[in-house]
Amino acid sequence: MEKKERKGFTFKGIIDKIYTGYKWEGVLKMKQILLVCSAGMSTSLLVTKMEGAAKDAGYDAKIFALPFSDAPRVLEDVDVILLGPQVRFQKSAIEKLAAGRKKGPIPVEVIDMRDYGTMNGKAVFEMAKKLIGD
Repeated sequence: MEKKERKGFTFKGIIDKIYTGYKWEGVLKMKQILLVCSAGMSTSLLVTKMEGAAKDAGYDAKIFALPFSDAPRVLEDVDVILLGPQVRFQKSAIEKLAAGRKKGPIPVEVIDMRDYGTMNGKAVFEMAKKLIGD
């Protein structure tokens, strides 16, 4: 008896069939939120608070912080850039980089000084969602 090669089902294949007409990348794409700071010490605490707010909202997001010097290497992958108040003077430089992305421009905004100072992760997360358009 001839054995037929059995083709297995893949999760991606099933989802592709369900979401016919949609691009695969858009079905389960996690939003990426970049916080730009000078060194990353205080901003890492804000990232943790924002991750908690995202989890509470059931929002799938990768939230991370990088110093200004490292931001250009991830521009193609992020959906929004938030600047810590201590680097607000770098906003025009980041906007120029963000406008020149291959995937198109992305929003760049400075985090409210009060929200940053009080580590109000929920408010900063809501600001990022609004800028993304969610």
